[in-house]
Amino acid sequence: MSGGQVAKFNKAAKPKKKRPAPISLRVTEEERALLKERAGRRSVNAYIRQKVFGDDASPRRSYRRPQTDDAAISQALAVLGQSHLASNLNQIAKAANIGTLPVTTDLVSELQSACADIRQMRDALIFALGLTSKG
Repeated sequence: MSGGQVAKFNKAAKPKKKRPAPISLRVTEEERALLKERAGRRSVNAYIRQKVFGDDASPRRSYRRPQTDDAAISQALAVLGQSHLASNLNQIAKAANIGTLPVTTDLVSELQSACADIRQMRDALIFALGLTSKG
């Protein structure tokens, strides 16, 4: 493009699919809580669709609402806050990039400790979010 020309993109190139209008259903707070409880790890919408249409429900993107464990998440965040992982790893990377990283037994020990902290935080977050570890 030259001299003040502005590129114009053709919005008609990808027509958006028209989505059907949503169906609204008013429920009490107690009914909403019951729906959430019965839905379990599914979204409330997925639960309602399954109850209304059964096996005839058209497939949707799968979505699981994670069950959070606030205490476990708080613990993981506390471990993260108490560590200086980001700062320390940045300093190590900087030293490695400029070739001034002395590989000492202390450094190896600190790196192993940092890896253990990261594994602990990862495991705690996986548990808190109700996920399963893949290794």
